[in-house]
Amino acid sequence: MFSKEESRRLREEFWTSFGKSFPRKWVLYDTKLKGFSFKFHFDNRTALVALDLEDDLEHRIKYWEKLVALKSILLDDYLPEAIYDEEYFLENKKEISRIYVPLEQKVSIHNKNSWQDVMVFFNTHMSLFEAFFEEYKEVIEG
Repeated sequence: MFSKEESRRLREEFWTSFGKSFPRKWVLYDTKLKGFSFKFHFDNRTALVALDLEDDLEHRIKYWEKLVALKSILLDDYLPEAIYDEEYFLENKKEISRIYVPLEQKVSIHNKNSWQDVMVFFNTHMSLFEAFFEEYKEVIEG
């Protein structure tokens, strides 16, 4: 078991290592669309990349409908393993809509032996998510 401080240091070390291993500017929150963001998630059980819709219900529905219309393109051309979840609940019980791709192997941010696999997964899958977004941004915001 890790103390909070040890866990914090490991998390910080992972994200610093990831930034050095794959130095580029990710879109993440800079989508220019309110409540529409990309996220990396890595904890002591899972790793995933996600597209989150977190704004008010009206904006969520607007963007969700566009993303559902583009679903076959995302799945066929970019991320065949993407999961669409219109009602996704975060740990804090907040409801969002999320499209995500989980890493299908057991990983832990506390286990440095899994870090390289997660970094490669993040780089590959988030790059594809961003390519999809760049190609279809006008449709999504339209």
